[in-house]
Amino acid sequence: MKDKILALLIAAFSGVRKDGLNQLARTLALQATTEDEAKTLVGKLTKEQVDEFIKEYRAEVDKEVSDGNKTFETNLKKKFDLVEKKSPDPDDDSKTKGGDPNDIAAKLDAMLEKRLAPLQQKLDKYEKDDVAKTRLQTLTDKLSGCKDENFKAQVLKDFARMQFDSDEVFNEYLTEKETAITTANQNMANAALGGQSKPLFTAKDEQGVSKGVAEFVDSQKPDNNQFEGKKV
Repeated sequence: MKDKILALLIAAFSGVRKDGLNQLARTLALQATTEDEAKTLVGKLTKEQVDEFIKEYRAEVDKEVSDGNKTFETNLKKKFDLVEKKSPDPDDDSKTKGGDPNDIAAKLDAMLEKRLAPLQQKLDKYEKDDVAKTRLQTLTDKLSGCKDENFKAQVLKDFARMQFDSDEVFNEYLTEKETAITTANQNMANAALGGQSKPLFTAKDEQGVSKGVAEFVDSQKPDNNQFEGKKV
């Protein structure tokens, strides 16, 4: 249900941060058990409410990340006995004769960046996976109205190999597929009509009279009138 709600939120509030919508979808999923309930919940939301929710969510996340970095930095300093570099005292020759000391702050930043890089990669992967699942669900919903099963299978197979640089590019692709689905359905309808046999009365002889009409006329002649009374 969470994925369906997320797809509805992305469709209704394009351009909004996906991680925020993902969190909002998790929250709404606790209140909805059916797709109709999900649509009702999303339909009641305003842009201002969604923006405010994401703002508060990001504030909490940023605070947790900031607190985590500070704790990590403090522990790192204690472990390696690091001291932040202070501005040299111009009056203290003992601090300048040997040249500038090692830039402890720069080393610390490099160590922090290296330590946090795997975590950032995981976060990026999670967000990328969520976006991919949401886009697949959106495309699947569109294809549910397609009557050509071969076309549907081919589109899903091609989609698995595609990459989209932005939501705008994906939306353009989705619009193209909506048009293609309409065309595919029309082709299926045309093929169904073309497979039907022609009415009997449409077959014509050399004089331009259909076989069915000719047989009907012959049946009305006196010799073929089965309802004619006995001749005296």
